[in-house]
Amino acid sequence: MAEGSWPAGTAGDVAQILRDGRDHTRADLARATQMSRSTVAQRIDELLRLGLVVASGDPAPTGGRPSSTFHLATQSRVLIAIDLGATHCAVGIADLLGTVIVDDRRQVDFGDGPALVLRAVWEIAAELLEKIGRAPADVAAVGIGLPGPVQFSTGRPGLPGWPDWQGYDVRGFFTKQVQVPVLVDNDVNIAALGEREASWPGVDDLLYVKVGTGIGAGIISGGSLQRGAEGIAGDIGHVRVCGADRPCRCGNRGCLVAVARPYPLAHELPEAGLPVEDSQGIIDLAAAGNARVLTMLREAGRNIGEILTTCVSLVNPSVIVVGGALSGAGDGLLAGVREVVYQLAVPLVTANLTVVYSRLGGRAALTGAALLASDHVLSSEYIQGQIDGVGRR
Repeated sequence: MAEGSWPAGTAGDVAQILRDGRDHTRADLARATQMSRSTVAQRIDELLRLGLVVASGDPAPTGGRPSSTFHLATQSRVLIAIDLGATHCAVGIADLLGTVIVDDRRQVDFGDGPALVLRAVWEIAAELLEKIGRAPADVAAVGIGLPGPVQFSTGRPGLPGWPDWQGYDVRGFFTKQVQVPVLVDNDVNIAALGEREASWPGVDDLLYVKVGTGIGAGIISGGSLQRGAEGIAGDIGHVRVCGADRPCRCGNRGCLVAVARPYPLAHELPEAGLPVEDSQGIIDLAAAGNARVLTMLREAGRNIGEILTTCVSLVNPSVIVVGGALSGAGDGLLAGVREVVYQLAVPLVTANLTVVYSRLGGRAALTGAALLASDHVLSSEYIQGQIDGVGRR
């Protein structure tokens, strides 16, 4: 096909190639995108005007006339990443590729309501921006995870256990601080994104299971995050465990979250003369080899495994990653999950199934929040919209 007859393509298509972080010549980009060199040159000029691309200092040796090389201007703007839980918030500043540069983690009480909590989160973000010499005007996007279902299209949470948060305009709060895109999602979903990108980049089918204040799963199927019609895909915490009858805060009985999350476990232990207030107390007792705690963790793992047995048949993941507060409590929890999943699921599903603890630990959701923002601002659609906007001005 003669040069000039290739499909036009967009600047966003060129930006996707440059996301590998390497230097590319115009010829490299023409081959990769199947655009003509003249079209590539136009697209690069558009990206240069947006400040998303810079020319490299050293031309690439081609054996003839030196060819300029180009790479993504990862430091031209920054992203704010937020992992907000029931009792903590982690805030980070990342480059355009989603690599966290600086971060801070503090205790918060989600029950204080959105006005107080989000104001505290923004203050942390402002401190971090100042720390690295950046201003709110340098922010390109905000990615945030909340501890419960979120309607992704609107960014509004659906948290029946937190009435002050129900339907709150989280996006609106942050756009008053910085007039940029704000991406709001469930914290388990973004943890799945972070874990997959950092630890399992070649895996297209993965379940991330968080065992913390709640229990939920982030589902990556066919390489894409699955949110469901109302943003509650993976809400396994309120699936009933066979034979369980403990009351759940949702009003039902026997929910997985009522029998396997840290809070009810911690409140059983004082009856046995083991004063424990939180998940860290459980982790400490497990590390000390306390037989009762190890038995409880194994049983919690079995209960989780019972629900995951159905999940693996429905979704057929190649990897299940267990994260959250109890993932630091030793092998008992994971052993219980494996025991039941491998025993009850059909061999065809489990033959090549890997069940492991999170490699990122408490940083999975923060990493995912940064990637959520990065994927948006570097998407072909968003970049083209920015170019069209520049053209109109």
